Amino acid sequence: MEWIERLNSAVKYIEDNLCKDIDLNEAAKLACCSSYNFQRMFTYMAGVTLSEYIRRRKMSLAAVDLMDSDSKVIDVALKYGYDSPTAFNRAFKAIHAIAPSQAKDEGAVIRAFPPISFKLTISGVCEMTYRIEKKEPFRVIGISRPLEKDIESNFTVVPKMWGEAAADGTIGKLAALMNSAPMGLLGVSACGDPEDWRYFIAVSSTAENTGFEEYTVPAAEWAIFSGEGTNTSIQELEKRIVTEWLPTSGYEYGQAPDIEVYLNPDPQNAKFEVWIPVVKK
Repeated sequence: MEWIERLNSAVKYIEDNLCKDIDLNEAAKLACCSSYNFQRMFTYMAGVTLSEYIRRRKMSLAAVDLMDSDSKVIDVALKYGYDSPTAFNRAFKAIHAIAPSQAKDEGAVIRAFPPISFKLTISGVCEMTYRIEKKEPFRVIGISRPLEKDIESNFTVVPKMWGEAAADGTIGKLAALMNSAPMGLLGVSACGDPEDWRYFIAVSSTAENTGFEEYTVPAAEWAIFSGEGTNTSIQELEKRIVTEWLPTSGYEYGQAPDIEVYLNPDPQNAKFEVWIPVVKK
């Protein structure tokens, strides 16, 4: 229950600052994890990205303000952090399907999105197979790209990166250098530094580097989950880890990257592992 209470504390912070600058690092501290992991957990548990949730909450409150006949659209836009009337109009229409000025009309239909509250529910009918392992630091080599702080944007960045790496031969070159555990193509989300988030496509290797980037995965204790199916199945497994296993596991997120290990990269017959850094509560 402590884990759920932390998430709700982070949500309360967001709710209290909808008319101010919301510092996602501060919200993540209340949830006792990195900003990256907080956004991922929120998305999996709420079924909507954190950035979209914040937009919905702001536009819900903005509509109430606009229904006050004395309020001006520009003032309400500024109140909720929109310096541009055009951007506010676009955001408002996306939520309510009407222009902000129309919210003042009698009988205008407005959509309300109440504040979210997390609760622990009983689930987990399907078993989850995992193991706990401690590993010393290990070196990976590969390619990387910066990740956006709004993880919604990365849902297109990462798949595109994999597609390009397969098309230009990078995947084959990396596979030839793989010689140490974990034995598989790796997707490494190195997001511990609040200012520098990077995603690596890499392999674990002690071989001489031939021009690839290097990254050292720090020593950590890992909860390792196995899965198979299509490559979309790995997202389903990650969601179950966050929503079903983590809240009652006795563990919380550790300070190391999340790692996806693709043992068989065939997108229609994938075999994979998800490595989550953990520490005992």
